[in-house]
Amino acid sequence: MHADDAAVREILTGLGGTWAVVGLSGNASRAAYGVAAVLQRYGKRVVPVHPKAETVHGEQGYASLADIPFPVDVVDVFVNSDLAGPVADEAVAIGAKAVWYQLGVIDEDAYRRTRDAGLLMVMDRCPAIEIPRLG
Repeated sequence: MHADDAAVREILTGLGGTWAVVGLSGNASRAAYGVAAVLQRYGKRVVPVHPKAETVHGEQGYASLADIPFPVDVVDVFVNSDLAGPVADEAVAIGAKAVWYQLGVIDEDAYRRTRDAGLLMVMDRCPAIEIPRLG
């Protein structure tokens, strides 16, 4: 089990509204683009994190989590599983409250490290699927 429903609910409703979306670019055909739009519709501030540092959905992008000059509540991860562990470690380093690995993104070691650091974590689920269920 990569997250219980209580953790999903807490991340989506209780942690604050600033979500750094790692892997979000201006490419509208990518899943991250659509998920970010759903998060915005539910009142989340979406911060694109991508090497191109593009502005997406009206929000300034940043090349890395460390470049974001304000607090981030949740780091939503749209990278391959083999790249996801370092992103979770960066989320811990910047003081995020939670890490969310998207569908298909799984790293058990990163999950343990992140939870041991005191953050909530969800793996292999999509907030755009989960958030409407909370209503």
